[in-house]
Amino acid sequence: MKFFKLLFLLGLISTNLSAQNEKKTDQQTLAWIRYYNILPLSEKWALHSEFDNRAFLNPVHENLFVVRVQGRYRASKLVDLGGGLAFFNVNTQNPNIDPDFSIPEYRIQQDITLINDIGKITFHNRFQLEERFIEKASRTEFLVDFSFALRFRYRLQSTFDLWKKENRSLKGTISDEVMFNFGKDNKLNTFDQNRFYVALRYHFNPNIGLELGYLKNFQRRASGVDFYDRDIIRFTVYHRIDRRF
Repeated sequence: MKFFKLLFLLGLISTNLSAQNEKKTDQQTLAWIRYYNILPLSEKWALHSEFDNRAFLNPVHENLFVVRVQGRYRASKLVDLGGGLAFFNVNTQNPNIDPDFSIPEYRIQQDITLINDIGKITFHNRFQLEERFIEKASRTEFLVDFSFALRFRYRLQSTFDLWKKENRSLKGTISDEVMFNFGKDNKLNTFDQNRFYVALRYHFNPNIGLELGYLKNFQRRASGVDFYDRDIIRFTVYHRIDRRF
């Protein structure tokens, strides 16, 4: 555990050093709108799916669209395991550029999440590995080839009740996530990005919740010297299908 805490701190330090040494940083504002569904299959197994649309706000322009499906297994009270697939349809990373086509990316992901309660706060330590297949393209056409990269992600997240009455509740979330790339096509941006997130989630009942949050995203671009500094408003609809076992 000390190793991962050190890794987390190094990621934050890398973010600060990068910010000090950057040659070009693009400031961007986005809105992420997501629908997240949880389908319990048994007491331990569940199928999670999400649809996430991300768009620039100034000027208004599509960034990307995500579809993700994963199976999750609650191994114990303290350990949650997951694995799944994701499809990204990336339109552009610059709202001032409107390309003629979008670039697809396919991902395989696996994670282990360690869960523990300290007082009234629940902490999630998620360690995730992604295998990313990104279709290569010129400015005018696809190149019928893929780049491949591994990406390691570590997220520390805390959730806590701010108010609760019968089946309704208001929860707070604070998290920070650091990501690292590995692969021959990612030699200049081994440190990928850092995401800091704060949010409030209101549950009308245990199965329906609405979350509004702010995400600060600082990301190194493929060049290794340029960066994105993004302010993101995120809105999520959580929907758990009520099944009795």
